[in-house]
Amino acid sequence: MARRKLLLLLKPCDVYSVSQANAFSRVTSPQILQHLDNRCKVHMDAINFCQNILSKKSVDYEPVFRNNLSKPIHNVDLVVTVGGDGTLLQASHLMDESIPVLGVNSDPTRVEEVEEFSNEFDATRSKGYLCAATINNFEQVLDEILEGQTIPSKLSRISIHVNSKSLPTFALNDILIAHPCPATVSRFSFKIKSDGLPCSPLVNCRSSGLRVSTAAGSTAAMLSAGGFTMPILCRDLQYMVREPISPTAANAALMHGLVKPDQSMEAAWFSKEGFIYIDGSHVFFPIQNGDVIEISSKAPGLKVFLPPYALS
Repeated sequence: MARRKLLLLLKPCDVYSVSQANAFSRVTSPQILQHLDNRCKVHMDAINFCQNILSKKSVDYEPVFRNNLSKPIHNVDLVVTVGGDGTLLQASHLMDESIPVLGVNSDPTRVEEVEEFSNEFDATRSKGYLCAATINNFEQVLDEILEGQTIPSKLSRISIHVNSKSLPTFALNDILIAHPCPATVSRFSFKIKSDGLPCSPLVNCRSSGLRVSTAAGSTAAMLSAGGFTMPILCRDLQYMVREPISPTAANAALMHGLVKPDQSMEAAWFSKEGFIYIDGSHVFFPIQNGDVIEISSKAPGLKVFLPPYALS
């Protein structure tokens, strides 16, 4: 049997210089500094643990820090990300639908720690909603994948076109269309289309932007903004106008809704400048007055090995 080829994508650990640490300590309690140091140690231990496990298996793997990855991922049988959801999201921007990905949450939240420090600071660690493994079950999950005992789920992604030109990456979680300054009011309109024809009224907006999420992203910023959680394998997109200013009675009900798999959203941008942010703030594309953005779930999916609770 041919040896499997794996890419091990690693989140780098933030390391403060001595001068930074000294400056930080003047305004931060020793407990917080110890918490940050401990998080870095836990993450690095997880990286070493995963590499030790992989070295015992019939696989060839290449470890790469995510900051050093810029080209599309090809010629591997599996991508393993070690970090949190952010590392898996970054990998997804360079992957097509032919390669599955397994996320390892290297630094999961510890309930007892959150409770202990609740009066001092937020000790929440990584949620890892899309990560099927931690160091506690990594070897078991990996063996099940290598032996073909488990199969990945196919998650929807968002396709974005600007003036009929496709953007080079897809969103696994969500997109935000907004002015680069979050305090600036943006002007835009949108409508839902089916088979190229409008199937909803045209909605004119003044707001802080427009967010559109996949089912996987509905548990993130969309939920925090007042949206609802969707079954993770659902192919609908959920949209929400952020902080709309004085919507008319007729438009109020259209500030939040769904775009079905056979539909698309067409938005026209009427502000001097703006950006389309994809899965957070690190990947973005500029837009300008008069640009037309088409958004749909007609993008190649992504194969992800999911934890059981995400599928329930």
